[in-house]
Amino acid sequence: MDFQRNPDLDPAEREEPFDYSLRPQRLTEYIGQEKVKARLEIALKAALKRSEVLDHVLLFGPPGLGKTTLAHVLANEMGAPCKVIQAPALEKKGDLAAILTNLDEGEFLFIDEIHRLPPAIEEMLYSAMEDRKLDILIGQGPSAQTLKVDLRAFTLVGATTRAGLITKPLHDRFGMVHRLEYYTRAELGIIANRSARVLGVEMAPEGAEAIARRSRGTPRIVNRLLRRCRDYAEVKGQGVITPEIAEACLHLHEVDDLGLDGLDRAYLEALCGKFKGGPVGVRTLAAALGEVEGDALEDLVEPYLMQIGFQDRTPQGRRATDAAYDYLGLKPSAGPLFS
Repeated sequence: MDFQRNPDLDPAEREEPFDYSLRPQRLTEYIGQEKVKARLEIALKAALKRSEVLDHVLLFGPPGLGKTTLAHVLANEMGAPCKVIQAPALEKKGDLAAILTNLDEGEFLFIDEIHRLPPAIEEMLYSAMEDRKLDILIGQGPSAQTLKVDLRAFTLVGATTRAGLITKPLHDRFGMVHRLEYYTRAELGIIANRSARVLGVEMAPEGAEAIARRSRGTPRIVNRLLRRCRDYAEVKGQGVITPEIAEACLHLHEVDDLGLDGLDRAYLEALCGKFKGGPVGVRTLAAALGEVEGDALEDLVEPYLMQIGFQDRTPQGRRATDAAYDYLGLKPSAGPLFS
């Protein structure tokens, strides 16, 4: 059976042009992540006061929490452009060399999924970040020479959902490392209302609350669900997102009050039923679910299930909590599947 997640509910899916118009442009417009914003505000003001570039920044956390948006906000605050690249797109050393040598003074380079950089390309970043120099190897064998190219001052912003996969040499070259946390329901409600205003959609406060409640603590999902509710309101209602319209729309998309969808429920049913609550490895769970990769479960399903207390990660594998059994209406297993 295919348990692939609905793209409209998947924060890792590519953003549509619609989503870009909803992004805040300045730090004062950026909702949530108050501790991170406070630290970045100090760093921004200090850099501007000294007429220096902002130090390199590493942002990590689950998908859809605003890492890309925050990179653009930082660039805007510094009055600089921001070049965006996906790490898997950098296949050869020449790809990175071309990008770095074409950066203007003070420009931002945002590398998403930075943990997926090939080792050889990652090593090129070390001197670029630390000394603003690029080591280019000319020739091969004993006659090969290293040419050092001076780079203009720039700020690298790296983003990852897998901070544990960032190598220590790369991690240590970032002057600031910040984790983005899941958003509160109140913050998500504010984001839903702001996005509705930007889109020119009329929405009742209770409608915003219904969307926020099911958005898994993730702004990107708020905006995706808002778009679905907007469509539903135009077709089934009078164009206004009332609580009744929001509830009916989200029920149609099989998103429950906790924000869990079909893939989440299938995961919990396999963990609690087939594997008797665990412990069980993520690859085994992925195989049990069919057309789902282990990486997808680790990135898209498990972080939120742990956040709401439905699952624990242990050295032996994944375990279901009593709350997961309560959610499914099952009784906890008498003991683990494996001893």
